[in-house]
Amino acid sequence: MKPIVTLTTDWNKHDFYAGAFKGKLLKAHDDAHIIEITHQIKPLHVPEAAFILANTYPHFPQGTIHVMAVKSLGHQQHPILVVHDGHYFLGNDNGVFGLIFQQTPEQIIRIDQPNPLPTFPAAGVFAEVASQLISGKSPDEFGPQQPSFYKRIPLRPTIDESVIIGRIVYIDSFDNAITNISKDLFDRVARSRKYQIFVQSNSNKINQISSNYYDAPEGELLALFNSLNLLEIAMNGGNAAQILSLDTDSTVRITFF
Repeated sequence: MKPIVTLTTDWNKHDFYAGAFKGKLLKAHDDAHIIEITHQIKPLHVPEAAFILANTYPHFPQGTIHVMAVKSLGHQQHPILVVHDGHYFLGNDNGVFGLIFQQTPEQIIRIDQPNPLPTFPAAGVFAEVASQLISGKSPDEFGPQQPSFYKRIPLRPTIDESVIIGRIVYIDSFDNAITNISKDLFDRVARSRKYQIFVQSNSNKINQISSNYYDAPEGELLALFNSLNLLEIAMNGGNAAQILSLDTDSTVRITFF
């Protein structure tokens, strides 16, 4: 099987960074299969990057090398190599991996690099390490192991007996707003009670969970649990996030009766 390398970045598709990375890697391994997951992460937005890669990498075969180049240009966090579940992850120790993995990975390697670090580590470091991994170099040879990485505190819903307050964590290409409220949490708090869902303000109210995106009149707001089992706010035939001026960190409140 051809070696697979994925790219998740905040570079913007018009920048030269992706081309430089791919050129350097392909110069060493012209059979490498480079998958560009996205270059459209909002600049420096580590939580958005973590959400995308966490929900993407399990669909790739083991042995895939995932390059996480978000908040990576000119920053002082040290580059690390993470080994988990048969996959390899390359990125800066800026908190992104603490948001991706709920458990401590099998290996965390602090990559040995000259000081100061290059201003473009994706080409100067990540492409080189990916190339050497493809050539069979062991993760242990890249530097010393470290017991943990920098961890950000993930945003979790707040709950009490009759209220869940969550936040929007991702807005997709259709302007659907995905929250951090899981179906398991909803069911545990709901206990078959009636409820109302308020999106950002009391004026945006939803009274039921839909089963699909068309399970509401056209132009009406709806809520459903998506393929990730997370509560999602959408609009039949409309752009919910744009119309309601929603963004990541906008609140969603569920009140139970």
